Amino acid sequence: MFVHNKRLQYTVRVGECDPGLANLLLEQFGGPQGELAAAMRYFTQAITEEDPGRKDMLFDIATEELSHLEIIGSIVAMLNRGAKGELAEAVDAQAEMYRKLNGAGNDSHVTQVLYGAGTPLTNSGGVPWTAAYIDTIGEPTADLRSNIAAEARAKIIYERLINVSDDPGVREALGFLMTREVSHQKSFEKALYSISPNFPPGKLPPVKEYASKYFRMQVGEPPVQGPWNEGRGLELVPEPQVAVDGGDGLASGKLDGKEVKAVEAMKQRLASDTASDPETGAELGMTGIEGEEK
Repeated sequence: MFVHNKRLQYTVRVGECDPGLANLLLEQFGGPQGELAAAMRYFTQAITEEDPGRKDMLFDIATEELSHLEIIGSIVAMLNRGAKGELAEAVDAQAEMYRKLNGAGNDSHVTQVLYGAGTPLTNSGGVPWTAAYIDTIGEPTADLRSNIAAEARAKIIYERLINVSDDPGVREALGFLMTREVSHQKSFEKALYSISPNFPPGKLPPVKEYASKYFRMQVGEPPVQGPWNEGRGLELVPEPQVAVDGGDGLASGKLDGKEVKAVEAMKQRLASDTASDPETGAELGMTGIEGEEK
């Protein structure tokens, strides 16, 4: 059960109306790295989590993300509030109103007209939120790693939003939200390492023969060497590898008699005539290309 508290987790103070900035902040409202996506990711994981400690953590963080969604939405609403009234009451001439809404050089005029300066569940480019943003796979050792990465991506988006805002109150609120992403990363990482063993994800062991090899897949200059290809637990295989299983490296499959006849008939019907060089429709329209006649 959820209980709504009218007071925000962090006080929102907006200095002046700025529809352009409001539009950019929608990235963290309805975007792939935004607060709604985070809340739904952790909430759906919590529902099916069997470990009571991780279940509590996921529900707590999911609920906090909903509170962050409210903070972002409130900032967007305050940044849009003046423009919302002016647009609704048509206080400016049409050209002046369009200049105001489009002056930031982004799509704020679209969200203003379509959504009435509201807080739509879209990203900053107007793309609607989708459950496809949720990448939960139902295996804690995989999902927790994905959660850590999601919080890292969200922190980077908040940094970028802070860098495009000169409103002190907005910057402070965004700084709080950015910092909470760091805290959540810590919780998820500690939860991951409390599972032992936690790597590789899942239950089945990898095929030992290939699990610790780094295959060089480039020709020419040798690859830059580092811990990612020859560090502890990794062996660099210096030459490009094919058929590492000892086979011929070709694809094959067994067919029954009926299938063989059908495939052969198809091959004959679709075979290329390598001696043929017919004039094509494109060639009929060619002009002025060196080596070609009109």
